[in-house]
Amino acid sequence: MPETSRRGILFGTAAVSAGAFLTACTSNEPKDEASAPDSRPAAADDKPGTPVTIGFAGPQADHGWLNAINVQARTRAEKYSEVTLETTEGSNDTAAQIGQVKTLINKKVDVLVVLPADGKALTQVGLEAMKAGIPVVNLDRIFASPQAYRCWVGGDNYGMGLNAGHYIGEQLKGKAGAKVVELAGIDNLELTKQRSQGFADALKNYSNIELVARQAADFTVESGQAKMAQLLQAQKQFDALWNHDDDQGVGALRAIEQAGRDEFIMVGGAGAKSAMDAIKAGNSVLKATVLYPPTMAASAIDLARALGQRKGVAGLAELEIPTSLTLYSAVVTQDNIDQYLPTGFS
Repeated sequence: MPETSRRGILFGTAAVSAGAFLTACTSNEPKDEASAPDSRPAAADDKPGTPVTIGFAGPQADHGWLNAINVQARTRAEKYSEVTLETTEGSNDTAAQIGQVKTLINKKVDVLVVLPADGKALTQVGLEAMKAGIPVVNLDRIFASPQAYRCWVGGDNYGMGLNAGHYIGEQLKGKAGAKVVELAGIDNLELTKQRSQGFADALKNYSNIELVARQAADFTVESGQAKMAQLLQAQKQFDALWNHDDDQGVGALRAIEQAGRDEFIMVGGAGAKSAMDAIKAGNSVLKATVLYPPTMAASAIDLARALGQRKGVAGLAELEIPTSLTLYSAVVTQDNIDQYLPTGFS
């Protein structure tokens, strides 16, 4: 599963161009004065540009989200006729992935995009690439040193928990003695701690809500079903469930259906298509999911292409791409499901 501890900057898809501000001249300015030429380098756009070879070292697709990362990267690269994508066989073995990245360095790719199996373990090979003059886009699981990458792009684990907590809080607003349970991920992962902390911080805003139980699962369907069954047995009544991961949520929903329980609302995490389909159908306790978008891989390809072509980002005034980009964890409900459904992953 994805892991990140760095919070970055967020830029939107819509922005006002500098030229729009230049049209707002005052009456004191000479009307016949020529506008100063824009000396900035062109921002990256969809038009074919300088050929770029991007090396992509992704994860082993042993989870729906991880598979979506690989699909998003490949699909985005195919959009650009001038981009060649050199991919490695996904691996969760750090030694194997280090060797794969070294191979890409030896091939002298123009830019590297790496989602490391272990950020700390792959830091040295990231440094090696940067020293070789190959800029690195570090995807999600962050390297131990900022010198090992040119740009980091990833999700907001704390924001996932925060937004899940606020959604649940608003749904239970005014309900005295509301009880909430949490089905977390793997407790020794930093991402799980961040999601739980964000959730706990959000609930502090609602004095009527108490977190009465928490169980850690393993991001799998089987563990989700087993751990949810334990929660249901221990808690005879509660009002809301925050489940960290939609894959383990498939198992959690099975346990809920088997127990015949429907007195609570459920909020999932990550944005799997199965969860979105259930939300759209409206025939289960699952009412929302908080995104951890695998589209970050497509964004990483865009940023790598811009780096390779020495261009900036459209909509930003800076000459260079940012050093970090944190994606927003939107809450998907029946109200906006049609907007987000195309991003759901299997």
